[in-house]
Amino acid sequence: MIASALQAAGLFLVTNIDDIIVLSLFFARGAGRRGTTSRILIGQYLGFGGILLASVAVALGADLFLPDGAIPYFGLIPFLLGCYAAWRVWRNGDNDADDADDRPISAYMVAAVTFANGGDNIGVYVPVFLAVGSGSLMAYCVVFLALVAVLVVTARYMATRKPIAEVLERWEHILFPAVLIILGLIILIEGGAFGL
Repeated sequence: MIASALQAAGLFLVTNIDDIIVLSLFFARGAGRRGTTSRILIGQYLGFGGILLASVAVALGADLFLPDGAIPYFGLIPFLLGCYAAWRVWRNGDNDADDADDRPISAYMVAAVTFANGGDNIGVYVPVFLAVGSGSLMAYCVVFLALVAVLVVTARYMATRKPIAEVLERWEHILFPAVLIILGLIILIEGGAFGL
């Protein structure tokens, strides 16, 4: 059981390291707003819960739930959210970057980006889940869910370090839409969506 937990921790870290950047940008976007951490945490759990549920469902034979061909199209979610954020920055101008989006971070937005970014996770988790027994599968799920909180805390820590926070504060209005658009394009292109 300990070996399964260690393997699960390693697999989680390898497949979710890119989320630290995205989550840090969410923290930068929501800096100074009450409830940002809880909305990001809830959103991350919702999005990762969807990834985990889809992975387990496919591993248990529910291929109809999430056909392989659908996964690349999840790249449209961060791509469109990034385009919308870029449009808002453009509309408000560079000198009004702080006012580009006065709304608080939404747990649903975090969940959507997390789930869309998890297509590669599903592709990795399914074969692993197929190879381990049901006891190990349960251990993987428990470890993954525990590490989601660690991931969010790490991203928050990084986003609040003075040098990193200064860079994020200065460039967040450009980095946030750019990262979402690039993330969406990578998911679409690597998955072969639209024949790309």
